[in-house]
Amino acid sequence: MRYVLWTLLGVVLLFTGSVLHYTLPQYDVVRIVNTEVRRVDFGSNSVFWSHAGAGDATGTVNRDVFFIEGIRPSGRPIVYRNEDTGWIWPPYFKFDSANLQASARDLVSTAAAPNWVAMRHYGWRNEWFSIFPNATSVREIASPDDKPVNWFNIVFLVLFAGLCAWIVRKWQGFRRSRIDPMVDDIEEASAEARGRLRGFWRRITGK
Repeated sequence: MRYVLWTLLGVVLLFTGSVLHYTLPQYDVVRIVNTEVRRVDFGSNSVFWSHAGAGDATGTVNRDVFFIEGIRPSGRPIVYRNEDTGWIWPPYFKFDSANLQASARDLVSTAAAPNWVAMRHYGWRNEWFSIFPNATSVREIASPDDKPVNWFNIVFLVLFAGLCAWIVRKWQGFRRSRIDPMVDDIEEASAEARGRLRGFWRRITGK
């Protein structure tokens, strides 16, 4: 039973960590090299795309999506989608994807004259399943070493850890006051029942 509980706890922690890692904002330092609009046909990975923007037709199997292409300081490429999140999850309330695309286009630079930016985004990049992180803002920085400190994540995770600790303490108190006495009563009743059965068996068998 203990192994089952630990397994369930591990699954819950893994799921919670994955949701937080996907949803919380992250910063990348990149050099923007191109912006474009692509017609995307949604398939099995549609859960990782946002809904149509406000004013666009809904329920379509494809639509135009903004993309921002960048190069990291290490030389590795990274591609972002640029979609409105609207009022749905995750709660970024992003409605300015067209404005963000214009700002990104204005910051395009070359390797000879790099213009570094801090790209805030959420989500993952996975080439196998064609999953792209969603850019939420872009800001010019002086050098690749000027990556912003992610204060939101720091504050959120501290508060979340405090909430989890409070829930654990409340659960432990509830278990000591309600569950443990019930378990003790059950064990005591079970031991008493076993004793009666043994006495009955001895009377029958004479042993």
